Amino acid sequence: MKHTFSSMNAPPPVGSYPHAKKVGNLLFLSGVGPRVRGSKQIPGVNLGPEGQVVSYDIEKQCVSVFNNIKQILNDSGSDWTKIVDVTVFLTNMKNDFETYNEVYAKYFSNTMPTRTTVEVNCLPTPIAIELKVIATL
Repeated sequence: MKHTFSSMNAPPPVGSYPHAKKVGNLLFLSGVGPRVRGSKQIPGVNLGPEGQVVSYDIEKQCVSVFNNIKQILNDSGSDWTKIVDVTVFLTNMKNDFETYNEVYAKYFSNTMPTRTTVEVNCLPTPIAIELKVIATL
C-alpha cells in the first residue's frame, strides 16, 4: 500500500510530485531544497535583476534544507532520527563541499545515515543544494 504526503509547513514542490511517499515502513522524500514556504525567498541567495544568482551562502541554504526536511518528516509521521539514507546534490562541489560537510556533521552527528554526495550542473530553481532522503516510520 502506498500513501503520499504533502506538508503544509514546507515549501510546496516545484513540480507535479508529493513531498513524500510511504511504502511499507519506509518514507521516501522527493528532492528538498532551501526555499521558504509562503515566500519567493531562498535563504542565502542574492539574485540579480534578470534572476541570475549573484552570490549565495551554502551554509544558510544547508540549514534551510535541513529545516524543510524536518517539517516534511514530522508531517509524514517520521522524524529526523529515523533518516537512513541521504543523497545530496551540490552545484559546486569544489567551493561548497567543505562547508556543507561541516554543517551536515552537526545536524547528522547522532543519526549517521548512509550518504551519497554528487555534483550536478544545475537544479530546478536558483539553489546550490538539494537533498533526497529515505527514512523509516
